[in-house]
Amino acid sequence: MKKLLLGATALTLCAGFSSAAYAEFTLNILHINDFHSRFDPITGTDSNCDAETDAAGECFGGIARLKTIIDDTRAKYEGGNSLLLSAGDNFQGSLYYTTYKSKVVSDFFNQMGFDVVGTGNHEFDDGPEEFLKFIEAAEFPIIGGNFDVSKDPSLAGKINGSIVVEVGGEKIGIIGATTEDTPDIASPGPNVEFTDVVQYVRGASEALDAAGINKIILVSHIGYTVDMEVAAALPLVDVIVGGHSHTLLSNTAENAAGPYPTMVTNPAGVEVPVVQANQYGKYLGDIAITWDDDGTVISAEGEPYLIDASVTGNEDFKTQLADLAAPIQEVMNQVIGTATESIEGSRDVCRAMECSMGNLVADAMLDRVADQGVTIAIQNGGGLRASIDAGEITMGEVVTVLPFSNTLATVDLSGADVIEALENGVSDVENGAGRFPQVAGLKYTADLTKPAGERISDVMVGSGDSFAPIDEDATFTIVTNNYMRGGGDGYGTFAEGDNPYDFGPPLEQVLADYIAKQGGEYTPYTDGRVTIVK
Repeated sequence: MKKLLLGATALTLCAGFSSAAYAEFTLNILHINDFHSRFDPITGTDSNCDAETDAAGECFGGIARLKTIIDDTRAKYEGGNSLLLSAGDNFQGSLYYTTYKSKVVSDFFNQMGFDVVGTGNHEFDDGPEEFLKFIEAAEFPIIGGNFDVSKDPSLAGKINGSIVVEVGGEKIGIIGATTEDTPDIASPGPNVEFTDVVQYVRGASEALDAAGINKIILVSHIGYTVDMEVAAALPLVDVIVGGHSHTLLSNTAENAAGPYPTMVTNPAGVEVPVVQANQYGKYLGDIAITWDDDGTVISAEGEPYLIDASVTGNEDFKTQLADLAAPIQEVMNQVIGTATESIEGSRDVCRAMECSMGNLVADAMLDRVADQGVTIAIQNGGGLRASIDAGEITMGEVVTVLPFSNTLATVDLSGADVIEALENGVSDVENGAGRFPQVAGLKYTADLTKPAGERISDVMVGSGDSFAPIDEDATFTIVTNNYMRGGGDGYGTFAEGDNPYDFGPPLEQVLADYIAKQGGEYTPYTDGRVTIVK
């Protein structure tokens, strides 16, 4: 497969390309998204899978199984045409990333033969410098899209918005797009500027079309609902391979959010297939796209492959992973307590309503600083990355739940500011935004039938064993994490508060200590501190 990298301004240089087809052309697209460095197998609730449970055939995914299914599927298409794509967020989510950063991702992805990898917001979690290490180590092109890196000393000239690949004699344009919220939910720094997704993709697709490229794929990290909006708005994008919302699309799975592919009619009256493959390497997306002579999609058929215990993991990958795990295994296996029931930490729940993991983390945060006069804890639901199954709780599971190396942070806010922060937190529940506020020392109601900014009511603050209506003029010291305190996830109110302090203990250690403080046994619960009206 031939590749030509193209920046947004370089596309017009390719006007001499001819992509005229002489017959129908079928491309098999294999894809993952939101892998989040989950190199080990996971349980059905997305928590870490121990060796015994895995041996019993009850676990899913893992990089070794993913390698096997990719190799087997591509071999099936040998002599045919295929692309292997990732729609971003390959960083962050396990002790492997915490320990080895981007190197562990590039090392395995290089061996897996990715053709093109998109950029997720989490690729910026450790700043442009770490993202640059990934770009330079990768043996595959990484595409950006709707962000300008020209003013950033690390990334300037290092990433392109689009790429043209040649498969089976056909030139295919691939465009990247990353959520516009990245400056709020990651750390791209002040020199990386994000722009409107639709505007960027429109311009990039028109430039590809002018260059004679009539087969265009968008590899996006913007979320399922936004993908459908983009598909409906733009006439030149043929296929969208998405990520960011961790959405399972399937024609057979009971819990699927929609069909695979989801077909969206564009302004030209053509149906555009939108696909996504859940998260954590649990599924491999597999879609066959057929274009006619004029470059119009006439067929889109497929189904994501559930990577369960029937897939035998690649032995070489298992060996490599064991070598990497050895230095951190002692920490990962440290038992810090026991859960009497499963602690619910799934994104579908914790980004939409009160969840038991949110209560646990918020309670732990508040307990840690209660002696400092702190009365309210607010934790973003998007910062909770996994559930914990009933039974022993290991430090590895705690780090998987809280993988971002955040620290405990405090800030003084008025009661009115607290309400404003809660309004931000529930402003985008419909799209599963990570800003949803899990709380302690606080109760509130969110009416989702009302417009964003007008949803919060009945805010009550804990006072001893009772709750009282919040005084909008009073000052409250709240505890959160340093990411939110700095304005992350849209919490600009926190960034403007008084007496900020961002250098508390690591959040994962706070949680581990709190569980131990409970006598080693923890019973998860919800108690109605958040009321959702739909």
